[in-house]
Amino acid sequence: MRHARRNLQRIARLAAVGGLVCGSLMVSDAMAGENRAPGTGTAPAAPAAAPGGGVVERLGTSRTAGSWIGDDGRPVVAVTDQGAAAEVRRAGANPKVVSHSADELRSATETLRGAPRVPGTAWAVNYRTNEVVVRADRTVSASDWSRLTELAEDIGGFVRMERSQGTFTTRLNGAAPMFGGASRCSAGFNVTDGQQSFVLTAGHCGPVGTTWFGDRGRNDRVGSTVAGSFPGGDYSLVRYDEGAAPDPAAAGIVAIGEDRGVRIVGAADPAVGQEVFRSGSTTGLRSGRVTALNATVNYPEGTVGGLIETTVCAEAGDSGGPLFAQGIALGVTSGGTGDCDSGGTTYFQPVTSAMASLGVALSGQPPAPPGGADGQPAAPADPSAPAAGGTAPGAGTGGGAAPPWGGTSGPGIVTDIAAGLGPLGAVAPGVGVIGASLVLLVVSRWIQTAQGRRNYREYYSQTWA
Repeated sequence: MRHARRNLQRIARLAAVGGLVCGSLMVSDAMAGENRAPGTGTAPAAPAAAPGGGVVERLGTSRTAGSWIGDDGRPVVAVTDQGAAAEVRRAGANPKVVSHSADELRSATETLRGAPRVPGTAWAVNYRTNEVVVRADRTVSASDWSRLTELAEDIGGFVRMERSQGTFTTRLNGAAPMFGGASRCSAGFNVTDGQQSFVLTAGHCGPVGTTWFGDRGRNDRVGSTVAGSFPGGDYSLVRYDEGAAPDPAAAGIVAIGEDRGVRIVGAADPAVGQEVFRSGSTTGLRSGRVTALNATVNYPEGTVGGLIETTVCAEAGDSGGPLFAQGIALGVTSGGTGDCDSGGTTYFQPVTSAMASLGVALSGQPPAPPGGADGQPAAPADPSAPAAGGTAPGAGTGGGAAPPWGGTSGPGIVTDIAAGLGPLGAVAPGVGVIGASLVLLVVSRWIQTAQGRRNYREYYSQTWA
């Protein structure tokens, strides 16, 4: 029995010491993460915006035709000759020899843009198939379809025509909903110009001057739209009213439903083939893959270019919601076809080009040069221009939109418990381990003291006998 007590005491002491060490490391790591200066942290790894970008730049657009992430996770580069293929292999990427260069594909999209505009159509370059895919929804008349088909045939056999059962619409009516005018949209990401705080959302949600509320009853006023672009681009800035902006601890969180959130640590352009996630108040968290970049959509309200094309579904009310992957902000929801029952195609405004045009940055990052957050509408984007380059994947730190009216938030994917602790949420697990370890030390000491008392009584009882 004595041996059993001694073993129990040793086990308790060892567990307590191990717990103290582990808990101290957890607290230290959490405090380091909370106190790290903006822009100095290491962001989660994200796929490069242009897989094999270095070799693509060296070879040029006359010998390459885009790049994407292959099914095995390695970059694939489309090339037009065997010499270029050999160089791609030496660079560590997989080559795919195709018939048409990036220059030819771009020329085809420019021809399409130069034709009379047909609402209900969209097109983008499919790097994988080396084609330009033109989609027409059910609102496009037979005569317009026939005219587009003839134009596609004149361009060449690498323009593919597709009919879509749905309609290309903006997704009005989002992560945290915002109500303004006759529409409901989503908060995208929290951004700043270095002096004031804003929500970056979709431009079609409302023109400059639109007042936004956090509830259907229009009692909880959030702010008003002060700048944006639609059509042309599809982005806008909602400036928080005084006292309405989230506190710094919540500004970097994107709400994904069920009182959970994802911490956003940077902004980048996505890669074709990359898995991405979208959050909206209508359909919640959804995932899919990027199928094309620099896509053009002819909405009924006007043409928007430079968009990200994805297989992520969306429905009315998801407009403006955030698109992200691995903690990296990628875009805000613009529009598309289909729904989350049958699937569809959804397009997103890249955050990098939107923030550059507006002169803002994700909350926590140095602001971009002024360019639209001063109350004046930003100049519309040129639909025929390629998407503006953004910061490198994983660069900087930033914020996502989990506004005060959108529920609790915390580091990474969290629960209400950690979020409710505020600044202590990150260190709470470590503090808990340390507390449990101290209890074990007290228990082991009590075991030792109790054993000592028993030994004392046994010894003196024998001497008195």
